[in-house]
Amino acid sequence: MLSEELIQELRSIVSHENLDINKASLLVYSYDATPQFQSMPDAVVSPRNTNEVSQVVRFCNKHHIPVVPRGSGTNLSAGTTPVEGGVVLLFKHMDQILDLDEENLTVTTQPGIITKDLIDVVESRGLFYPPDPSSMKISQIGGNINENSGGLRGLKYGVTRDYVLGLEIVLPNGEIIRTGGKLAKDVAGYDLTRLFVGSEGTLGIVTEATLKLIPKPETKKTILALYQDLDAAAKSVSAIIANRIVPATLEFLDQPTLQVVEDFAQIGLPTEVKAVLLIEQDGPPSVVAKDMDEIAKICREHKAVEVSVAKTEEEAEALTTARRAALSALARLKPTTILEDATVPRSEIAKMVKAIDEIAKKYDVTICTFGHAGDGNLHPTCLTDVRNKAEIVRVEKAFEEIFKYAIELGGTITGEHGVGAMKSDYLHLKVGKAGIEAMQQIKTALDPNNIMNPGKIFAKSERKRVVVTK
Repeated sequence: MLSEELIQELRSIVSHENLDINKASLLVYSYDATPQFQSMPDAVVSPRNTNEVSQVVRFCNKHHIPVVPRGSGTNLSAGTTPVEGGVVLLFKHMDQILDLDEENLTVTTQPGIITKDLIDVVESRGLFYPPDPSSMKISQIGGNINENSGGLRGLKYGVTRDYVLGLEIVLPNGEIIRTGGKLAKDVAGYDLTRLFVGSEGTLGIVTEATLKLIPKPETKKTILALYQDLDAAAKSVSAIIANRIVPATLEFLDQPTLQVVEDFAQIGLPTEVKAVLLIEQDGPPSVVAKDMDEIAKICREHKAVEVSVAKTEEEAEALTTARRAALSALARLKPTTILEDATVPRSEIAKMVKAIDEIAKKYDVTICTFGHAGDGNLHPTCLTDVRNKAEIVRVEKAFEEIFKYAIELGGTITGEHGVGAMKSDYLHLKVGKAGIEAMQQIKTALDPNNIMNPGKIFAKSERKRVVVTK
């Protein structure tokens, strides 16, 4: 708990209306989109500018008070849950586009802007910001940067890190630094920009970002390939990439996910098949037409029972929107929905999909699988109930086995959701003891008082999926 004296000092920095210690408000920010994690903050602070962020962080560092930067709370690894209390920082006042530079193909923005809002503004000028997390209608750019978010277009265009050119960052001691800029080349010293992207708020606070833009694609086409064989669908993914075709999106949904999504979206998806691939290509019309013809041919050669092209832009958009709604659709079925993030090399997709199915049967749990199959990023999603303790134990064992198998295949425990508090016990599987020690040394050097989002990435094992209250 913060003393009245400390509360008054905080209030003097951000003003009365931007400091909230009301219990109802604290409860709202005690959890994010990750199930089974909850911990009450001591205060919620909404700074109006970088200077106020600096003053708040300096104050917290002086008094060893945890600071948790938070976007819209769509995080899926408990990355924005204040597991050690402290101050939750909101960026509702810092949500403006500061500069859209068409000459240098960049946009400079504050962290609180909604991702989709930024994309819409950029596209209205004939430009393109590719990163498109499924939560983009509510997620914030600052959160995307902290988590190095991916999205459906990641196969062709990469992830958030690939579009961050420069940052303004408040360090844990309150100092303000700028990294990178509107430059195509910059090798002056360590690449601090890339260090902070994906650091999950454990190294500093992003208060401004300069993002790379590209020309908006001329056209796009979408096809839906239907399969009665899960393995055939997965092998089609590998075959498409092996044929030197890189679609804008290449998404996979298994039958249980498909049925739930159709019930939710009501757009006429075929629910009688075992799996579907949703494939989109964009670019010059001639290239798109050629690629889609070849993709359709490959899918048919790999036992697709039907391959159909979306006839209109509206139909194509409906298909993509339905895919983005997969988590929301699944979340309606059971009290607890645990969405994971195992990623493997594209060539191993078929093995991973088959393994997830076998592991679910082994532990008698319900796991629906969907995800960005084109870049190997699968989202096995377990529908369960946290009150069923015996089943939760089986769920834990199933996901641990999934993570271990992903690593065996040359993959990772997380492709786009981050480690947070949720996966800290599994990080060693990917980076090893020496890797964790190297990361801890960076953390300690920048944040010796461990105030920046403590309990994340290096959290103790007993914090994993435990409800903590204050």
